[in-house]
Amino acid sequence: MSKATTTDRQSPGPHVADSHDVIRVHGARENNLRDVSIEIPKRRLTVFTGVSGSGKSSLVFDTIAAESQRLINETYSAFLQGFMPNLARPEVDVLDGLTTAIAVDQQRMGSDPRSTVGTATDANAMLRILFSRLGTPHIGPPGAFSFNTASVSASGGFTVDRGADKTKTEKVSFSRTGGMCTHCEGRGTVSDIDLTQLYDDSKSLSEDPFTIPTYTGDGWVVRVIAESGFFDKEKPIREYTKKERHDFLYREPVKVKINGVNLTYEGLIPKLQKSFLSKDRESMQPHIRAFVDRAVTFTRCPDCDGTRLSELARSSKIGEVNIADACAMEIRDLAEWVRGLDEPSVAPLLTKLRHTLDSLVEIGLGYLSLDRASGTLSGGEAQRTKMIRHLGSSLTDVTYVFDEPSIGLHPHDIQRMNNLLLRLRDKGNTVLVVEHKPETIAIADHVVDLGPGAGTAGGTVCFEGTLEGLRGSGTVTGRHLDDRAKIKATVRKPTGALEIRGASANNLQGVDVDIPLGVLTVVTGVAGSGKSSLVHGSIPAEVGVVAIDQTPIRGSRRSNPATYTGLADPVRKAFAKANGVKPALFSANSEGACPTCNGAGVIYTDLAIMQSVATPCEECEGRRFEASVLEYRLGGRDISEVLAMPVAEAEEFFGSGEARTPAAHKILQRLADVGLGYLTLGQPLTTLSGGERQRLKLATHMGDKGGVYVLDEPTTGLHLADVEQLLGLLDRLVDSGKSVIVIEHHQAVMAHADWIIDLGPGAGHDGGRIVFEGTPADLVEARSTLTGEHLAAYVGA
Repeated sequence: MSKATTTDRQSPGPHVADSHDVIRVHGARENNLRDVSIEIPKRRLTVFTGVSGSGKSSLVFDTIAAESQRLINETYSAFLQGFMPNLARPEVDVLDGLTTAIAVDQQRMGSDPRSTVGTATDANAMLRILFSRLGTPHIGPPGAFSFNTASVSASGGFTVDRGADKTKTEKVSFSRTGGMCTHCEGRGTVSDIDLTQLYDDSKSLSEDPFTIPTYTGDGWVVRVIAESGFFDKEKPIREYTKKERHDFLYREPVKVKINGVNLTYEGLIPKLQKSFLSKDRESMQPHIRAFVDRAVTFTRCPDCDGTRLSELARSSKIGEVNIADACAMEIRDLAEWVRGLDEPSVAPLLTKLRHTLDSLVEIGLGYLSLDRASGTLSGGEAQRTKMIRHLGSSLTDVTYVFDEPSIGLHPHDIQRMNNLLLRLRDKGNTVLVVEHKPETIAIADHVVDLGPGAGTAGGTVCFEGTLEGLRGSGTVTGRHLDDRAKIKATVRKPTGALEIRGASANNLQGVDVDIPLGVLTVVTGVAGSGKSSLVHGSIPAEVGVVAIDQTPIRGSRRSNPATYTGLADPVRKAFAKANGVKPALFSANSEGACPTCNGAGVIYTDLAIMQSVATPCEECEGRRFEASVLEYRLGGRDISEVLAMPVAEAEEFFGSGEARTPAAHKILQRLADVGLGYLTLGQPLTTLSGGERQRLKLATHMGDKGGVYVLDEPTTGLHLADVEQLLGLLDRLVDSGKSVIVIEHHQAVMAHADWIIDLGPGAGHDGGRIVFEGTPADLVEARSTLTGEHLAAYVGA
């Protein structure tokens, strides 16, 4: 191969292109940022620290990553931009030196039951091609192995005009072989509806028999049923004939005329399946979700045994393994099986599949299976799954943005994650990481600390430089960086025990354990060892459990801490009682809304492919309420002034004097207890950080009735300084007579526990066993498990 000759001469100096070695941000004002100006080195690993709510995500995700995405979108034609989200330019004066940004956040993956780890990583697509080429018997193309593709066949005829009044009819047929199980439609589960939870069969339609949310006697839904003409409105439902019962529950959609209006009547069961069961459970309103949990049970599909695949798809095998068996294997076992295949005709496919599976193992997800529903992954697992496609990428000079990649990781697994971040950097990429864990902060080339406080008390750069410089900086992060919780000298004595016998959910191997009551119990172990399976899947519901999981808070710009926590109701009632009017007047989503902006506080102007423009409403001046409502006062304040109060001020306001409202004061106390005293009551949920949302959720559930509290990784999104406050809150819960069970990896929480249950020794089929039970002091002394070794190192034992 010939090579071009080069002239060896002295370079006159650095090339001008090499001068673009920083991302320059000047005057950033997104959310709570206060004219932040900063230079971030390219091709380095920069970690952003600071208390929860200090502005880290506002700077990294909402400013740098968002502007990069917006500029990339602008390179497409106007036609294509019409199909893309219209991204507004962040509030910033100058952004220079941007490269293509890839954001890998903590957002849960889609919870559609047909979305799995395999479909999210493209491993399923590769397996389908593999089985369509090598599987015996051969049953068809890759679609024949897809649980998202139904089998379809059709035939008919069409007439061809031959001219001169000559026509010819030609017959055509069409068929497509899909792999979807027809019984469960590729979901793997079937729903069984408890009819007694839908209606009182002793009542007639005229007596409002339904116990379904929104099915009220004067509503259109019930009117269509009652006036459809299929039933006697005065006849009790239990006395329906077989045909009437079928029409009532299962009738196919049919047009009916009611009061001269054409409407559609449909049986109750298919109507519920379309309106309620087709939605993501977590996106439902609380009362709808409670109804679904009460009325519907999901069981494994008897036809496909939960594999989602048709019998035909399961009949084709490579050796003794069909595609359902392959997807059910732990990924590390599947990787070994694929390595054993040697078929030159599909060599490129096998190489790509091996790389994907090995990347999943390397990133610490080898204990998962490809058929695991993506909606059941934790935030940390979802984030690592999204990382897969970037590990082997040939792209360089890309800006990778990560949001707490250590979430959900045992201390043993954090080093592996750190190595992956360093690999991305060493390929010539810029890596920006929002992080609280000292183990990840320690690998940074550059550290940016935001603060000094949260919310309006934050939004400034308190420090930027090296890790050693941060230690001596005197900032909140610098002071707490080397904090180490001490093992408690004395532990509480349990008041009883919660017995679990023969637990076998997921990978648990017949676990017998007594969880002590009346104390703080921490359940720990490496990721995938069976912690959540033990706590969430094995504790009986009748013991009165209040479960606080990692499910993210959902809400629009109209949702705020007051509406989410239920504080808005007692506040509206207090205003109504003081002024002799209806409570609905004090809701910006109801009768009291400003008629110009409909209670949004801003007017949106849609400019097609250009970004939408939001301007404060001139009528209400952004206060969301019509002028007449703001004339009503409580304790000298109108409703908009109350919603603008921080929690701490509102707690004092509703605690005494004319505005004293015990129900509101109790909720505000809980918000203050979790460290959210600085939040304003009317701040949109969309502007809260991950840590603030986690604590808001915790404060809301603290009011639930129950003797056993189960918290799933409550330190998620919390700064080192906030963890101390969380420990105090857990202590207060236990001291008030509650039993607290915490699933956690953070060593400070382990050290503070009264009792530790450690699962392992590994993940997946290597876990699922109790490897230690006892006090933290005993665990440190024994050092018999991975958790024990890391906890001993943490406390300096």
